[in-house]
Amino acid sequence: MKAPTHYSSQFPTKRMRRMRTDSFCRKLMRENHLSTNDLILPVFITEGQQRSEAIPSMPGISRHSVDRLLNTVEECVHLGIPGIALFPVIPSHQKTPLAEAAYDQDGLVCRTIRTIKKEFPQIGIITDVALDPYTSHGQDGIVDQQGYVVNDETIEVLKRQALSHAQAGCDIVAPSDMMDGRIAAIRHYLDEHGFINVKILAYSAKYASSFYGPFRDAVGSSGNLGQSSKETYQMDPANGDEAIHEVTLDLQEGADIVMVKPGLPYLDILYRTKHAFRTPTAVYQVSGEYAMICAAAERGWIDRQKSIFESLLAFKRAGADMILTYFALEIAKQLTKK
Repeated sequence: MKAPTHYSSQFPTKRMRRMRTDSFCRKLMRENHLSTNDLILPVFITEGQQRSEAIPSMPGISRHSVDRLLNTVEECVHLGIPGIALFPVIPSHQKTPLAEAAYDQDGLVCRTIRTIKKEFPQIGIITDVALDPYTSHGQDGIVDQQGYVVNDETIEVLKRQALSHAQAGCDIVAPSDMMDGRIAAIRHYLDEHGFINVKILAYSAKYASSFYGPFRDAVGSSGNLGQSSKETYQMDPANGDEAIHEVTLDLQEGADIVMVKPGLPYLDILYRTKHAFRTPTAVYQVSGEYAMICAAAERGWIDRQKSIFESLLAFKRAGADMILTYFALEIAKQLTKK
């Protein structure tokens, strides 16, 4: 409808809505796009055979024994999801104060890597390098008599853990422990043993967040952790500049990829990281973020698929090159349909 001529001098010559009028124009001017190439699926693995255990706080997500996990991996390959990230559920009797099971080459993670690579060599495998699934106290490192997580002693175990994963055939090790200096130590240790092409995805800006609760239930570390916190090594949610300092150090120490975790509450950190360093950057849409979307969608308060897509596009818009999300399979199916 043509604007009245007596109003013409008051109307703008540049109308931003003009390019939003038609679907084809909106597609042509779309700045960010989501594809299956952006996705990494985190998976929970457990001992046994033919086992799948639902995780109540993460609707639709289960812990799988290795034989059952192969079905999920096959689906990832079919849908074009480039990689998976392994998170183990360790039996209580294998958890110790010094986390010796973390570097057992016959342990759950190493056996899983070898099995997957035998069946699906094309899938990228990322492994979590941290001790909380293996410690009887639930912390990400070795603790002293006062309960403080000691840095350098922990790194010695992390080095051995990363090497065991590399020897089993993983593609990327991902230290999530937040110990000082662990990237350099792991890089040197891997190189000394000939694994110069195993990449390091550093959890560089990992915050002491309230959004990890369902994950800790999933891997069985919440009960061991009890009322203790991880605030002496994970970052204060109030800090932003500190995150940039952490990323700087990890890159100087040899990280190939840096990560911001959690995702949506820290989009500002993701944006600052990508624009400051222009380096491969990952973001983790953590278990609490997943659970909130699921819960709201179940109650009919939000549209599930639209909300998932919007959240993932927010990560792309902020600068993420890769997104770890429990929605990866669901979204990949929708993307392949489109």
